[in-house]
Amino acid sequence: MHKIIVTPEEVKKIAKLANLKLQNDEVNLFADQFTQTVDVINELNEIDTTQIVGTYQVNGLSNVTREDEVDLSRVLPQEIALREAKKTHNGFFVVDRLIDSDAEELL
Repeated sequence: MHKIIVTPEEVKKIAKLANLKLQNDEVNLFADQFTQTVDVINELNEIDTTQIVGTYQVNGLSNVTREDEVDLSRVLPQEIALREAKKTHNGFFVVDRLIDSDAEELL
């Protein structure tokens, strides 16, 4: 298996997608750390687990659920929820668009 190296350019792209501002020393540090993380994952992927039984549940409980019932004493009436809103339309909140132009370039 060949070694995967995360480059500073890839870190910059990830930072842009996450809307993070990074210094050059941070970019290089994160590139090294990402590379080390990928190395560890690759080592784990090389372990033969074919004879290992999967563990999905470790505490012995099964079907721990409850009925999906509406608790009317905890329901906030729509008119109360909307009464302080700056903008509403047909019983819903109206909010300004939050996507900026940088994010649109990535879509």
